[in-house]
Amino acid sequence: MDPLGLIVLAVIVLLVLVIAVKTVLVVPQATASVIERLGRFRNVAEPGLNFLAPFLDQVRARVDLREQVVSFPPQPVITQDNLTVSIDTVVYFQVTDARSAVYEISNYIIGVEQLTTTTLRNVVGGMSLEETLTSRDAINTQLRGVLDQETGRWGIRVARVELKAIDPPPSIKDSMEKQMRADREKRATILNAEGQRESSIKTAEGQKQAAILAAEGQKKAAILGAEADRQSSILRAQGDRASRYLQAQGQAKAVEKVFAAVKRGKPTPELLAYQYLQTLPQMAQGNANKVWVVPSDFDKALEGFARMLGAPGTDGVFRYEPPKEEIPTTAPEDEEESIKSWFDTSTTPEIAEAVRAAEEVARKEVPGPSSIGGTLLPTQRQGVQQDEPQPLPGPQPGSAELP
Repeated sequence: MDPLGLIVLAVIVLLVLVIAVKTVLVVPQATASVIERLGRFRNVAEPGLNFLAPFLDQVRARVDLREQVVSFPPQPVITQDNLTVSIDTVVYFQVTDARSAVYEISNYIIGVEQLTTTTLRNVVGGMSLEETLTSRDAINTQLRGVLDQETGRWGIRVARVELKAIDPPPSIKDSMEKQMRADREKRATILNAEGQRESSIKTAEGQKQAAILAAEGQKKAAILGAEADRQSSILRAQGDRASRYLQAQGQAKAVEKVFAAVKRGKPTPELLAYQYLQTLPQMAQGNANKVWVVPSDFDKALEGFARMLGAPGTDGVFRYEPPKEEIPTTAPEDEEESIKSWFDTSTTPEIAEAVRAAEEVARKEVPGPSSIGGTLLPTQRQGVQQDEPQPLPGPQPGSAELP
């Protein structure tokens, strides 16, 4: 083949390849291509294989149909109270109509940014700084509503708008920090005061309860002490009364015994005078007794006493005749019904129980220093047996000694 033929063949092959490339269009997934024919919109190529008219159709733009995230630089915004804050925004949007995104606006990203800035200034301009800092959700909702409505004709759907940062001026930051510090200190002071108040109240209540319990204890102790004193005084008075009665009975019996002995002795006036003379020195032993005068008719008085109480004997001397001795058949406590309780020596059950407990404590064995395991050594047992108290000589309790 001649060179001219080869050149023609090569041109034909190259032309076929160019036509094939111009005819076949492959669109990736989640991407749309806007096709124009002779400068006029023809259609939107779907993802996959598409065929074009070579040299007539061309791709105007390729549009990403995925959701996009765009972060805009901080924008200065003036609040209602004339404070300038810097706000960063993040917009989440998605192209739903590739034809509108290409033909309705020249650059939809710039359009979204500018629309976000103006809408943000309108929304924040009607709020104070405190409301702006605490109303992020409300601002986000208003921004999303306005942007979604305005960008709908651009074939864009705004999914979400977020305020990434709200930075007030440095002076305002310092004031806010001071205010927050003051609020924290105030709350801390209030909490400390509340704690001290509660502590004081609890302490006062505890002291009150303690004072009440102490007063009740003192009251009960005073009542029990008074009751014990009363019972002790009653028992002591009863004992004194019975003791005096028995002493009087004993003195009466002693006097009876003395008079009986005198009667049995049948004293003469001379004996009575002798006994009187022996008693005089004893009577004179007192400090106030200095002089004793013996009457001259003392012997006549004794003789008259002997004549009145005695009877003449065989020798003509008057001697005292003792009357018949009357032996009492009843005990003193049986003579009168009203004094039987004086001689009741039985004790109350409470006192008997207290005495029994005290005796048990007193009878407990105290281990000595040389005891092992609580037992006594044989030498100690012998010592204990040797140290047992021996009965005292003389009359024992319960025995009576005849005169």
